[in-house]
Amino acid sequence: MFSGIIETLGTIYDAIMSDGSMTLDIATGFPDLVLGESIAVNGVCLTVVTFDTAGRAQFYASTETLRRSNLDTLRIGDQANLERAVSMSTRLSGHIVQGHVDGLALLESIVPEAGAFRIEIRLPPALARYCVEKGSITLDGISLTLNSVKDLSSNECRIGLTIIPHTWAHTNLHARQVGDLLNVENDVLAKYVERLCKPSL
Repeated sequence: MFSGIIETLGTIYDAIMSDGSMTLDIATGFPDLVLGESIAVNGVCLTVVTFDTAGRAQFYASTETLRRSNLDTLRIGDQANLERAVSMSTRLSGHIVQGHVDGLALLESIVPEAGAFRIEIRLPPALARYCVEKGSITLDGISLTLNSVKDLSSNECRIGLTIIPHTWAHTNLHARQVGDLLNVENDVLAKYVERLCKPSL
């Protein structure tokens, strides 16, 4: 489990596609990695399969992971948001994040606003249904608060968020451009509530 508070930016050393899966080689900057531990890479929970003392590690991304996320767009030299799994003593500064990406959303606009940045994201209905004003959402592994939710039609929705200067500078959002696809993980609590409220058969 994660909290959506990005610890560092990792640099992609290599990204190798093979038979629909991918091996990512990332300079994490974590000197105390453990074989098999989970790290969220752009919000995707991946397992450390090899590592060295300098913190360079390899991760395997399956076909299903690539289908649901933007990991297959990573190239050598790109930066990825990294977060290690929380411990029982960790402060939950963001919200409960599983690292299980639900799908992709389009970055539609970026507007500077009083030292911060206002961004708008276009979501498909399957993802938008869990979005509420002042609720939580995870974009590329970053725990964020929804400022606005606008249903444009039955087929799409636009959400607005404010990115504070610290988040802008310390995540890969500063390198994102309009038209990019972002990994989305909806609040798992909303999904549980929906499931529990469905009439039983």
